[in-house]
Amino acid sequence: QVQLVESGGGLGQAGGSLRLSCAASGRSFSSYAMGWFRQAPGKEREVVAAISLSSNTHYANSVKGRLTISRDNGKNTVYLQMNSLKPEDTAVYYCAASSSPGIVVSTTGVQYWGQGTQVTVSS
Repeated sequence: QVQLVESGGGLGQAGGSLRLSCAASGRSFSSYAMGWFRQAPGKEREVVAAISLSSNTHYANSVKGRLTISRDNGKNTVYLQMNSLKPEDTAVYYCAASSSPGIVVSTTGVQYWGQGTQVTVSS
């Protein structure tokens, strides 16, 4: 069992930055591929960024060059640095963990979810 707790969401301005953190507890964090997903009102949950056990990364096209995912296995934490924010980044952001090999790029590969943190970007 893995528990995930997100923090760092809130209100940001277009062009600004936010940093999300996801602290994991429970079974070995380093054995899980991690990801950040987001869900806007009326839309499906989608992957934003993902990182494998060996720190290979994947990004949605809409966030490439603006968002960066990283992990610190010593702190059992995964981060999402969000730069050059856009109003369309407004959503609830969820941390996700997967025991599947590789990179988690869909909700079907996720075993554990955090509770979500709201990100709102004003124009």
